[in-house]
Amino acid sequence: MKSMAPTFFGSSFAPPWRIAVLSYHTSPLAALGGDKTGGMNVYVRDFSRVLAQQGIQVDIFTRLYEQDAPLIRHDLGAGVRVIQIAAGPRRAVPVGEVGCYLDEFVTGVAAFAEATDVRYDLLHSHYWLSGLIAEKLRAHWGPLPIVQMFHTLGHLKNQVARTPQELAPADRLAGERHVVQIADRLIAATTAEEAQLVELYDADPRKIVVIPPGVDLQRFRRLEKQQAQAATQLAPMRSHILFTGRIEPLKGVDILLEATALLRKKRPDLLAEACVTIVGGDPQRAPADSELGRLRALRCTLDLCDVVGFVGAKDQEQLPYYFAAADMVVMPSHYESFGMVALEAMASGTPVIASEVGGLAHLVQDGQTGFHVPPRDPAALAARMSDLLADDDLRRQLGDQASRHARQYDWRNIVCRMIDEVYRPLLQK
Repeated sequence: MKSMAPTFFGSSFAPPWRIAVLSYHTSPLAALGGDKTGGMNVYVRDFSRVLAQQGIQVDIFTRLYEQDAPLIRHDLGAGVRVIQIAAGPRRAVPVGEVGCYLDEFVTGVAAFAEATDVRYDLLHSHYWLSGLIAEKLRAHWGPLPIVQMFHTLGHLKNQVARTPQELAPADRLAGERHVVQIADRLIAATTAEEAQLVELYDADPRKIVVIPPGVDLQRFRRLEKQQAQAATQLAPMRSHILFTGRIEPLKGVDILLEATALLRKKRPDLLAEACVTIVGGDPQRAPADSELGRLRALRCTLDLCDVVGFVGAKDQEQLPYYFAAADMVVMPSHYESFGMVALEAMASGTPVIASEVGGLAHLVQDGQTGFHVPPRDPAALAARMSDLLADDDLRRQLGDQASRHARQYDWRNIVCRMIDEVYRPLLQK
């Protein structure tokens, strides 16, 4: 990754381009922590908002999945429209099913552009399904550059899958490979993802630009801990271990529960003053056979009901308080392309314990902004949790360093790099 000075916000104002951002299967306005909502939603939302602040008009196209929802929403501020296109049923559907409605979505986007007399300069697609849509729109509108970001890669998910249900289907792998070939630029979050695109998908290295996601430093910042705890459901005067994210096997929440049980056996004095809070999912509606249901049952099996709490998904207005109130954020994922939760936690001055996988291995600096642990290793995770619970000075030191490290990822830096290194070369040929 190229170094980024914290004070760099670009050298020139962008021309008045109009960009179509494609986020087909998930909306940037969806509540985080739910099914299939997470880092990509944050990326599309915050990136588009800052892009508009640079003078670029942004239309985000996403599938309409709510009854009686408006076609156009302006929640993200001036210069950004979220345009919801009817394609398939107006409800959330599994990713495996949502791929059936691509042509209907393309027709809806094209009809909207024609009805409003809008012309776009560039297509920026997120996830492989949106890449397929971008190709169809280019065929309809004429030659437009396509910029693609995958956020997750099927081959990488398959390498860590534990059950057949967790495997990416063959059509996804084929679709990803196809999008790699037809896109004009591929955005990789890390140099590791750059190498994966080349080795696993035969990507042309000349098409890849490594630009990490960013963080909203006005939203995620250091807060006084008691103030932050008062704004959350976290109990005062206790140590807090936090997980936040989608509730799915890939996130390794079961490893966190097993590590907590080990910590109770080895250091009951530390755990007696601590709580583990799981932010994500919907505990009120989760069936027993869901991942959340399985984790709640595991909590009881491990006799952790007095220590571990499931508080459901939280919106972006609440999350900064949870991060600032926590003593550590734990990310025991089996795979993360980047790990935006870790970046938000670090910006909040909270150290992160993360599996040494994917983007987390690059983002979290071991011994500086938090700790790395091997994936699927509850004992190693328990040891690092113990280290942070037992040492107030260590927590403060890592938190201070984490906050400073996160500053280079200010969204303004990231957006200016995208304009100067990707958009401008493509649009000024």
